[in-house]
Amino acid sequence: MAAKIRQPGWYRALAYSILGVLFCLGLSTGLRAAFAVDPVYDGESVLQISLLTVPLFFLGGIGCFDYWLRWASGRTVVDDHADHGAKSWRDYFKVNTDHKVIGIQYICTSFFFMFIGGLMAMLVRAELAAPGRQFVDPNTYNGIFSVHATLLIFLFVIPVFAGIANYVLPLMIGAPDMAFPRLNALSFWMLPVAGVMMLLSFLAPGGSFAAGWTAYAPLSVDAPIGQAFFTIAVQFAGASSIATALNFLVTIITMRAPGMTFFRMPLLVWANFSTSLLVVIATPFIAASQFMVILDRALGFNFFNPAGGGDVLMYQHVFWFYSHPAVYIMMLPGFGIISEVLATRSRKPVFGYRMMAFSLLAIVLLGFTVWAHHMFVSGMSDWIRIPMMITTAIIAIPTGIKIFSWIATLWRGVLKMDTPMLFAIGFIAMFTLGGISGVMLAMVPLDIHVSDTYFIVAHIHYVLFGGSLFTIYAGIYFWFPKMTGRMFNERLGKLHFWLTFIFFNVTFAPMHLIGVQGMPRRVSDYADQFATWNLIISVASFVVGLSTLIFLYNMIISWRTGPKAGSNPWNSLTIEWQVSSPPPIFNFDAIPSVVGGPYEYGVPGAVHAVFDDAKPEPVAVAAGASADASPEETD
Repeated sequence: MAAKIRQPGWYRALAYSILGVLFCLGLSTGLRAAFAVDPVYDGESVLQISLLTVPLFFLGGIGCFDYWLRWASGRTVVDDHADHGAKSWRDYFKVNTDHKVIGIQYICTSFFFMFIGGLMAMLVRAELAAPGRQFVDPNTYNGIFSVHATLLIFLFVIPVFAGIANYVLPLMIGAPDMAFPRLNALSFWMLPVAGVMMLLSFLAPGGSFAAGWTAYAPLSVDAPIGQAFFTIAVQFAGASSIATALNFLVTIITMRAPGMTFFRMPLLVWANFSTSLLVVIATPFIAASQFMVILDRALGFNFFNPAGGGDVLMYQHVFWFYSHPAVYIMMLPGFGIISEVLATRSRKPVFGYRMMAFSLLAIVLLGFTVWAHHMFVSGMSDWIRIPMMITTAIIAIPTGIKIFSWIATLWRGVLKMDTPMLFAIGFIAMFTLGGISGVMLAMVPLDIHVSDTYFIVAHIHYVLFGGSLFTIYAGIYFWFPKMTGRMFNERLGKLHFWLTFIFFNVTFAPMHLIGVQGMPRRVSDYADQFATWNLIISVASFVVGLSTLIFLYNMIISWRTGPKAGSNPWNSLTIEWQVSSPPPIFNFDAIPSVVGGPYEYGVPGAVHAVFDDAKPEPVAVAAGASADASPEETD
């Protein structure tokens, strides 16, 4: 007899979670009884078993495994698509297989953790506003900046790009959904599990994890139990990333619309294709590093204990073999977003389209050749410094290709300086500065001089705040009409940009100066000579924090009461703008056939797509024209 999929609720998830706790208590009791003389099975091990197991019970309770378990039990499952698409706001709090719903779930959840991580950044800057202790003790300070960095990397930047791509990418390639909708849903629901786990670490005996987002061993092996929350949460965040990346790869390779060749794909699709390759190859390495930490902590394997034959530097090699490619995981999707915004808002084809695509693949390849430049002062073999310095300098070449291509795209274009365009241009300026300091850090003597100083803090924030976050804002503003069917408040958007742009620079530019002068990072106190600059930095950082509240207000109010958006308010040529805003449940009423490139602005007679349903007369989407475009948009 066929079994119909039912929508499980939060009550069942709570009940399953309680059942998971009882299961772990029973398991640990049995293990302690069987190995009474073995000190391994203590309270910490019980907690680690619970951290690994209870989330799986929660995911089962919320409904992530229902379809697969029913199929595995031998019952014929009738999929009536009851869990596909959002009929009300409540559907965003359930397991849903529609890529558009999942994309919005990703984005909203990621921004929730961004605001929490940003609040922690404000606490850090409040503590550093003056020398001496202001609000928290040094151990609590270490926990705050560690959780801040971890949330913003693993729970914001990486997944919010996945959210934007989840919504936009199937539409861009003419697909009705992702290749594996249920795996897509599971990928999302592992994220809040990881984020909540990281936040709950503050309740652990001894405080939250305080070894920084890098969690270097053997410090992370000997740290209090709060460190286990980080170690296991990263496994869930990593599993989410890998599953999402595999889904993107299969979707892009197998579900493109007729005529959508690889060199007709928009650059955002190329960017996510390249990012997914990076994720699938690199993420297992950070999973391996954290599994080894778990085994060291729980079972005494001594991977990183020199007294037991372990190698401390091995952790850094394994960790950075993932974590430098992770910088590009946090950058490449943004490169795609900027390409879409610049082409549309300048009414010009992307300059050097194929070279832009090839440079993405070059970054993927070169990204795995530079990891040890993070380890110039670690005590590793001297001979490896020079090749790592050279490869780090070389990887600037494909990135430079992109910057020059973006500038060439803007050259003599019909520029529309609205909010998405402002964030796109701001990104080019900020990321260029971050890239220049990155090339400086590739040079071994300078790297040794400024290692563990605020120069490093300035560099990484110019890359990930001025780089990644600016592209995220550009993408959210650009596709907001498509996602919600409404336009945002342009004046508030521009106010958000200028406050962010100006005070971001006031916050992080001085860090280069005090870093060169010797201001150490990851400390809660500092010498009096740095007091003035730190006060200026703290005040500016609070203005940056307040600017995000303007963004939040604009998004909420505009989603509810903003002016109705047409299907193509930007007069873009990519396929997602050729359907209604928001799109239908399965995206297209007719199968699109792609007949041209995505950026043929200003090319006489250029067409991009037709909608082919039972072979009617094709209605071409022409470059530079749209039924929803205003007169100024047809320049």
